[in-house]
Amino acid sequence: MSGKPAGRQPVAQQHPLSQQHPRQQPPPRQARGPAELEALDTVFSALAHQSRRTILSVLHARGGEMTSGAIAARFDHSWPTISQHLQVLARAGLVAIELRGREHVYRLEPERLRSVARAWLDRFD
Repeated sequence: MSGKPAGRQPVAQQHPLSQQHPRQQPPPRQARGPAELEALDTVFSALAHQSRRTILSVLHARGGEMTSGAIAARFDHSWPTISQHLQVLARAGLVAIELRGREHVYRLEPERLRSVARAWLDRFD
């Protein structure tokens, strides 16, 4: 015979997070499709590189607009590297490019970042 008292069954312990709670209805959500997922991927891919995040921070600190030359002067990278980073940011919609005479002026588009980040964070509400 075992040392267990007769008639007692072992009690299974449930993890506190696995306990059953009445389900609440989630708030209505907007449809999320391929376009939203592509926007998330494009923006987050652009933000994945430290130099591009720094470019956005510099633009913000300098009033939201700078010429490509002024941006490039702040980095130790070659011009083609800076140009490539600026193009990635432009394709993601995080900066807009305006040609003023012979200069390209890059303007920060903070609402694009806010809207995509908000859409991502809303997934967790």
